[in-house]
Amino acid sequence: MIKVYLPELGENITKATVSYWYFEEGMSVVEGNDLVEMTTDKATFNVPAPCSGAIVEIMAHEGDVVEVGSVLATIEEETGGNSPAEGEGV
Repeated sequence: MIKVYLPELGENITKATVSYWYFEEGMSVVEGNDLVEMTTDKATFNVPAPCSGAIVEIMAHEGDVVEVGSVLATIEEETGGNSPAEGEGV
């Protein structure tokens, strides 16, 4: 499982509000896809998927205020690379 964290925001910003999730639990995402829109008193920004896979759990829901470093969601990483490796030895 890969955890998606609220990244450092700089400028003495320590928390942000979850505005909108672009995906729901169980949906597949591709590395780099925008997962969630976050808002601070200074800016609105998107947090991208750190890997490709399926969203297992969303911990921070729309309207929640979360601290920098908090886990926003977990993703079950895609394991597509395992199947071809097994076939190579056959």
